Amino acid sequence: MTDLSTLSATDRPHRLENTRLVSGQGLYVHNLHIEGMQHAVFVRSDYAFAKLLNVDVTSALSAPGVLAVLMAQDIGHPTLPSINPLLPQHNQTPFAVLADDQVHYVGQPIVLVVAQTLRQAQDAAALVSIEYEASADSVATPTFYSHFTTGEPSQAFGPSRSFDSIANHAAAATATTSTTSTSAAANTDIDTAVASAKTVTTHITCPRVSAMTMEPRACVARWQDSTLTCWLGTQTPTRSQTNLAQALNIEASQVHVITQDVGGAFGAKSSIYPEEIALALAARHLQTTIRWAASRSEEFVSAYQGRGAHLQGQLTVSDTGQLMQLSAQVKSELGAWLPYSAAVPLRNITRILPGPYRVEHLNIQGQASRSNTAPVNIYRGAGRPEATLLIETLIEKAARAIGFDPVELRRLNLIHSSDMPYLTPTGVTFDSGDFDATLSLATDKFDYFAQRTEQQRRQQHGEVVGIGVALYVEPCGQGWESASVTLHDAQRATIASGSPAQGQGHATTFIDLAAQTLGYDRQHIDINMGDSATCPPGVGTLASRSMAIGGSALFNACTEARAKRDQGAPFPITVNTRFESKETWSNGCVMVRIKIDGDTGTLKIEHMVWADDAGNILNPTLAYDQLIGGAAQGLGQALMEALRYDEHGQLITGSLMDYAIPRAQDMPNIDIYSLHTASTTNPLGAKGVGEAGCIGVPAAIMNAVRDAFFTHLGQEPPELNFPLTSETIWRAMGVRG
Repeated sequence: MTDLSTLSATDRPHRLENTRLVSGQGLYVHNLHIEGMQHAVFVRSDYAFAKLLNVDVTSALSAPGVLAVLMAQDIGHPTLPSINPLLPQHNQTPFAVLADDQVHYVGQPIVLVVAQTLRQAQDAAALVSIEYEASADSVATPTFYSHFTTGEPSQAFGPSRSFDSIANHAAAATATTSTTSTSAAANTDIDTAVASAKTVTTHITCPRVSAMTMEPRACVARWQDSTLTCWLGTQTPTRSQTNLAQALNIEASQVHVITQDVGGAFGAKSSIYPEEIALALAARHLQTTIRWAASRSEEFVSAYQGRGAHLQGQLTVSDTGQLMQLSAQVKSELGAWLPYSAAVPLRNITRILPGPYRVEHLNIQGQASRSNTAPVNIYRGAGRPEATLLIETLIEKAARAIGFDPVELRRLNLIHSSDMPYLTPTGVTFDSGDFDATLSLATDKFDYFAQRTEQQRRQQHGEVVGIGVALYVEPCGQGWESASVTLHDAQRATIASGSPAQGQGHATTFIDLAAQTLGYDRQHIDINMGDSATCPPGVGTLASRSMAIGGSALFNACTEARAKRDQGAPFPITVNTRFESKETWSNGCVMVRIKIDGDTGTLKIEHMVWADDAGNILNPTLAYDQLIGGAAQGLGQALMEALRYDEHGQLITGSLMDYAIPRAQDMPNIDIYSLHTASTTNPLGAKGVGEAGCIGVPAAIMNAVRDAFFTHLGQEPPELNFPLTSETIWRAMGVRG
């Protein structure tokens, strides 16, 4: 066990990136200037759903400094790439890069203005006149379905059994799967047991949120000598290279993608955008170099959004505390078009349930629907927070229903470490983990039972105090990643990875890993990341996969290179490796104590303890930084963040005047402890850590507020939804059933 909260200065190794980044030497796309570079501005839709009757660009074309005013027909009517087919689709209609005859969401790009300066492009864009025929209503179209069901007890009470997903196409075509039925006698026994048990229900709405990266999207595209060079802030350089080549109908070798420093991504920079494709096509069309940098307002209306789910669940528990049956219905929101990973959140919600617990019977149904709003994609956690929120809320309610302490009810139903690897009823495999140890560590460090006694004392003095608990599991990516290493001599090496960085400190971790494996000094190791010309191809940095998969690829490359060196191979020695892995699973437990002002509803987090198991940790400092960063975003979702549309599809929280994000003063002190149950899926024994805070923290805060309501009012609170603002809590406290 490691106490990450108390690392001393000597325990915190220096981040190699720090000096350059904090001294203004960062290489961000926003700071890139190339001689002769033109500037681009997009004219966007004012309507959520409308026909384009006329687009008049005459005045814009004659404006000072304007090089071109381009529409869909000028760049060949390109469409966006297809999505990752994780779930069968109901609607696979191609979506245009620039709107042609119809617009589908506010902020959709219609016209691209290119001028010599940014100010000239902005002035010319304001001269574009668009005539619309607006529709009164936006539309919602079902797109994905996911359904898991079991007819026999899971591993807790019967033989090991896996159940594949059933993807239903709206009462029409059905993808088949193997399911299991039980005998009539067994069903009778189940019905009898359920009749004597307690069933609790909940309904929770998770609003959409913004990734709110420090650096908004930006791209510079240069066409020269039949080659596209694209400086792009992306999590997936190789996929971006492929997508751009497809859009331009050229070979991937003719596209050079350069990703240098990226000021945050969180999933919002994981897939190509229409603006980036349009910019590349415009650069070729005009045989020039063009720069586009999004404003914060553009990010609100057109960048990928996260979350957006309606969760409904029913949990049946016996009077002895056995979790008997979980039914869940999930409706996920999608936007007008589908990014590459659009199916991931719904897939994760439905397959992660019921989390770290044994439940006899499951019936989980999910549906994701398109609407006339900005696109929804993966956002730090991508379905994990929603699944955790649903099951942990139900566990708390079930404990109160049967008179159990909520920690003890959890402990009674946890999957045991001796059962690892554990095949869940939804078909995923937990490779390793000790959920009971995680819960015990958090309980001990939080001093849970003493905290309960103190809570009762404070309640007797009129204080409104709540204690919340949440356990979580975190799938950490799967698939492949590549790496290369060149030993120039007995002291110097250059390494390269297919996983770029967005602020996580990859350069530090990868160089340290290479130095330890090769036996070289870290100062004599250079690193390349994010450049398709000097780096091997890769899946990229997302899904908490960089160290487990990308780090393992690098470790294998360095191990092989060292073996060749030790065997006397001549320098330079170059090794290229590709590592492929099954999914690995982290887990954790968050406990929090909150106080609510009974007059105003203002919530204060007084104490938070967090036990996380991310396997073997190579750099405790960077692991701690990732946990704290995730916790900040999880706290934002729980307490203040929400994107809201009106009935006409207009975003009404489109600026930082209307959309709140956490500041330093909003962050509580968090005691973080780390367990190290090694993964069995990779040679480093590493697991993911980057998304844990977004998963466990919101659910723990929700449960703390519900607990405060129950102990203060003596009854279950009304249904509560994020964000838990003071107004939300104050209004709920006024409800007395």
